[in-house]
Amino acid sequence: MAFELPELPYDYEALAPFMSKETLEYHHDKHHKAYVDNGNKLAAEAGMAELSVEDVVKKSFGTNQGLFNNAAQHYNHVHFWKWMKKDGGGNKLPGKLETAIASDLGGYDKFKADFIAAGTTQFGSGWAWLSVKDGKLVISKTPNGENPLVHGAEPILGVDVWEHSYYIDYRNARPKYLEAFVDSLINWDYVLERYEAASK
Repeated sequence: MAFELPELPYDYEALAPFMSKETLEYHHDKHHKAYVDNGNKLAAEAGMAELSVEDVVKKSFGTNQGLFNNAAQHYNHVHFWKWMKKDGGGNKLPGKLETAIASDLGGYDKFKADFIAAGTTQFGSGWAWLSVKDGKLVISKTPNGENPLVHGAEPILGVDVWEHSYYIDYRNARPKYLEAFVDSLINWDYVLERYEAASK
């Protein structure tokens, strides 16, 4: 199944001032599109064009770095756009998520601090994640396009800490971008949807 660039689930101005129209245009229309185009070409060459993106990610990890980089980044970004929404973020979580974050991660405030710390301390490009692993919520970070799928976990929230995700709006202030993401952008309804799917 060919990779396809999804439409953004909101207009280009919807996330301002926390993520600008300019950032979304570059990030979605150029960076994500390049992962789709390169991923399709490399998947076809590797005989994986008919596989789901999740299967391509898992099969190419450690065996075909070029394909993995593009397939993983495509997977990450398909969800990244949905993990944000206008007037999102903050500590008004769906009850089921709030309960899980309290029992597995020590509550919302500790989750926020640990999630931001994961993104801040990821050296160079990468991602910070909230995932379900062995039935529990865990926070992690990965380099470049790597994601929890290849570490036996199901990601339910991720934030992109590649510079193209924040440099136009925040320059080198990555922690400020991460705070804005958690406080003002997270689409908790989509996180819940991912959590319920991962918990089945």
